[in-house]
Amino acid sequence: MTDKRAALEQVLDDLAAESEALDAIVSDLDDDQWHLPTPAEGWTIAHQVAHLAWTDHVAALAATDKEGWDAAVLEAMADPTGFVDACAEEWAERPRAELLETWRTGRARLREVLLAHPEGEKVPWFGPPMSPTSMGSARFMETWAHGRDVVDALGILVGPTDRIRHVVHIGTRTRDFAYTVHGRTPPAEPFRFELVAPSGEVWTHGPEDAAQRVIGSAHDFCLLVTQRRHPEMLDLVADGEDAAEWMTIAQAFAGPAGSGRPGPGADR
Repeated sequence: MTDKRAALEQVLDDLAAESEALDAIVSDLDDDQWHLPTPAEGWTIAHQVAHLAWTDHVAALAATDKEGWDAAVLEAMADPTGFVDACAEEWAERPRAELLETWRTGRARLREVLLAHPEGEKVPWFGPPMSPTSMGSARFMETWAHGRDVVDALGILVGPTDRIRHVVHIGTRTRDFAYTVHGRTPPAEPFRFELVAPSGEVWTHGPEDAAQRVIGSAHDFCLLVTQRRHPEMLDLVADGEDAAEWMTIAQAFAGPAGSGRPGPGADR
């Protein structure tokens, strides 16, 4: 087995585990809980699951069905700022049992598609094309992030696992993207990230002698780059002006600049 194949299988195994953990939470919800509002404005738990199911479906189209993928792109181009919400709304109207089964079937199908994708050939996407491994990592990030919205809506605590390393990886690699979507010029020098994993291991990214650093909890770093918590609420320290600025705009997900979540003391 090649290193690339092993990396792909690892991320897909972690994606499956993260999806199953979220599935176990939402599968037994009653109708009232299914329609609870989440921290994402206008989205209920049903919308969160619908978005994951829809995105898995479109990712599989991108890898296997050019005509279907082209149609999805045209739909996005017709409403670039609203099509994600519109698709979530449409899919959320499906009966709960049907939507859950669609999500389960779709994520299993996406796993098969990514494993079968020709090595070295990228999958088209709404942003830059991605390798199957990068697509799997992106799907993990979305599943984890939208899962946080679900557990926040339900008021439950779910302990983090070292599977979040995929979110950390994307969060460090998208440093410059965050500046770009905010119309700013990225710093010329890279940052150093020193993050403590849930297991206690220290994950590091970037040169050891970098002047700008972000240090703290890997879990909180994931909340930062997915904009699930305000920076002031996180166990993270920015060492350097550039690092401090980046923490206010950090964004690992594609699309326009996100608005983030309210800070401490804000009206909710």
